[in-house]
Amino acid sequence: MNIQWYPGHMMKAKRAMKEDLKLIDLIIELVDARVPYSSRNPDIDELGGQKARLILLNKADLASERWNEAWVSYFQSQGMEAVKLDSRNRGGMKQIQAAVGRACREKTERDRRRGILNRPVRAMVVGIPNVGKSTFINSYAGKACAKTGNRPGVTRGNQWIRLNKTLELLDTPGILWPRFESQQVGLHLALIGSINDEILNREELAAELIRLLGEGCPEALRGRYGDEAAGEPGTEAMAVLETIARLRGCLAKGSEYDLKKAANLLLDDYRSGKLGRITLEFPPKNETKEE
Repeated sequence: MNIQWYPGHMMKAKRAMKEDLKLIDLIIELVDARVPYSSRNPDIDELGGQKARLILLNKADLASERWNEAWVSYFQSQGMEAVKLDSRNRGGMKQIQAAVGRACREKTERDRRRGILNRPVRAMVVGIPNVGKSTFINSYAGKACAKTGNRPGVTRGNQWIRLNKTLELLDTPGILWPRFESQQVGLHLALIGSINDEILNREELAAELIRLLGEGCPEALRGRYGDEAAGEPGTEAMAVLETIARLRGCLAKGSEYDLKKAANLLLDDYRSGKLGRITLEFPPKNETKEE
């Protein structure tokens, strides 16, 4: 699959982000814990310069706990604060304030030396579409401050949100970058729902997911749909999708199997975690994929 998606509003959002960077102390970047590499916009590293950084591995409840820990360690080894997070769970928000404090330790110390006390940290919240920025902000604030939606592109403009006396957040639209460096990146972003589904062939996308699961997590299909769903080694992905259609009663007119319906079912099950906690990317220092 050849996947690219860069609607015009994203270019405008990137220009606005560049202007707003001069106003902030900290960049809080949300990534998807299932694909932490693919879900990082390389433009943010370029634009961010020397700003303090905090990486939030969001949707950690959908990813392997072992690899969540490995990714946190990796980002910390790169000089960034990192925290795993389920932004829908307010109980996990307590760790964020401490992480902000650690990330902004140098800024706080500079303020203290200048006699500036208790100035709030101003942080920009960034990330790709549908990574959960607005859900994170609303959970952290304890109220609906930002628009949310289970599709890319809900947030279209920047807005400042004062959380408390110590922290102010700037919510920004989710932005991708003009061209993905590899189709594997584009595939991963499509699988987690960060690319508009309307431009994608869902059957082909589901077949790509089946191939990935067959390589690293074949038990996921068996556990959700039954032993037949995984197929024999070497079974074509479309044949597996047809089996899922049969097992789940996805029928079209004339008693033919409805592969589009089966593809939608499979993709929704993956995105919602019904296939289990599945990580698709691994830190550079880890070469194995065993669970």
